[in-house]
Amino acid sequence: MKIANRKIVEFIRDKWVIPLNNNSQFATENNIDEKTVRRIREDETYQVSLITIMRICEAKNIKLSKFFEMVGL
Repeated sequence: MKIANRKIVEFIRDKWVIPLNNNSQFATENNIDEKTVRRIREDETYQVSLITIMRICEAKNIKLSKFFEMVGL
């Protein structure tokens, strides 16, 4: 489970958070807390919640199944 979680966090970080380079903007656009974005970006032990994944998917207009396919799970 930890490996899957790391893949998800790293995917979100590398694909969307780092390229945007603005934690506040990413948080606002994806209806999540800025602290969550900082944790995705910096915390190597962060365990992302399903609600966070769902909010990001909703904001990106991606189905959960497609998201997990993109992550490789």
